[in-house]
Amino acid sequence: MTAAPQDNLAGLYPSHLAELKRRSEAALRLAQRDHLVIAAGRPILRFLDDSHYPFRANPHFVHWLPLGDAPGSWIVFTPGAKPKLIFLQPRDYWHVVPAAPAGYWVEHFDIFTVREPDAARALLPKDPARCAIVGDATAALEGYAPDNPQALMDCLHWQRSFKTDYEIAMMRVASRIGARGHRAAEKAFRDGASEFEIHIAYLAATHLAEHQLPYDNIIALDRHGAVLHYTHFDRNPPVHAHSFLIDAGGQFHGYNSDITRTWAAADAGEFQSLIDAVESAQQSFCAKVRAGQSYPELHVHAHHVLMQAMREQGFITCSAEAAVQNGISSTFFPHGLGHLIGLQVHDVAGFQRDEHGGTIAKPEGHPYLRLTRTLQPGMVTTIEPGVYFIDMLLDELRGKPAAREVNWSKVDAFRKYGGIRIEDDVVCTHGEPLNLTREAFAAV
Repeated sequence: MTAAPQDNLAGLYPSHLAELKRRSEAALRLAQRDHLVIAAGRPILRFLDDSHYPFRANPHFVHWLPLGDAPGSWIVFTPGAKPKLIFLQPRDYWHVVPAAPAGYWVEHFDIFTVREPDAARALLPKDPARCAIVGDATAALEGYAPDNPQALMDCLHWQRSFKTDYEIAMMRVASRIGARGHRAAEKAFRDGASEFEIHIAYLAATHLAEHQLPYDNIIALDRHGAVLHYTHFDRNPPVHAHSFLIDAGGQFHGYNSDITRTWAAADAGEFQSLIDAVESAQQSFCAKVRAGQSYPELHVHAHHVLMQAMREQGFITCSAEAAVQNGISSTFFPHGLGHLIGLQVHDVAGFQRDEHGGTIAKPEGHPYLRLTRTLQPGMVTTIEPGVYFIDMLLDELRGKPAAREVNWSKVDAFRKYGGIRIEDDVVCTHGEPLNLTREAFAAV
């Protein structure tokens, strides 16, 4: 899938590049280096094998240009000079050789093509000691090993939290790709497909190979929805599927979407009522993605709202406040409300205090929260509340005093549904939040 005309990537890219230059100059000053050198990375061999794991480029490399399939390539940025791309295009008849760079971004780089990985050394800055080299160890050339200076990485990661308009356009396309897959997956579920068949329908609709997905698809029918990261894919459909939870995203030029939906079978009205309650709560949380909102406070607020819904639906008898205090809420909602997203699904700097590093602690009792910062314009976060019926956690709850506040007959009746999660990707702006996921579903 390509960008739609309204995304205007060519028009948005120059200001994006100018912002990256500004950020990189600041990071180089903090690290006291003269050159930023970014390695795309190299494919990694499987253990005791002569084949590689699927290649995924260094996100810092893809941040500069939409070139995710250029292993062995390098970017060099020196303040005051035009950025340089050292592009590896090997002579190789065993594999598909990357095509020569083309598109709206090439005029902004000095491009040098090399045929061997080691040939890049002659085009890198002469003094490696003056370089901040970003990448993993597998990308190293003699004398040019990635060192990822902490001061530089902290600064770049902090700034990556704030997406440019160009990046939002990329994520908008990734969201549309994901939404198209979700529509196909829901139809396959309604048609009685197995988990594996639903997964194949998703791939066909998105035109993504498995290694191009932002993360392994979660395709869970019935009780499998209670496994938070279920990736097994049963080949045989159940005799009658009661519920379907899908957590699957799209990817466009390295930018990701992360979308979850839960569906009830036509005859599962009681489960649909709980889905509707979680959906209503989730939309109210999305509306709070605004500048100045503490994400940990929003996460704790979500626990209270979800427990109020559980009380109204007849699963618990205590107040929402009591359910949060006595551990009931963590039994039914055991993960975090969401995380930053962008070049990585769980994007960097979710706990970072400022551009100089540091950590903002998670609230006590919430060990799985992935974002502890205060939201600011440009941040993109997921909002993914859930309610689950997880045997292990329910069995633990039965042994606690709070168990008397649980309507166990109703809880046990809902185990067959597994659980509910609803997830959108939401942009914090200077005003109303922008929900990329809802926009994408409306578009497809």
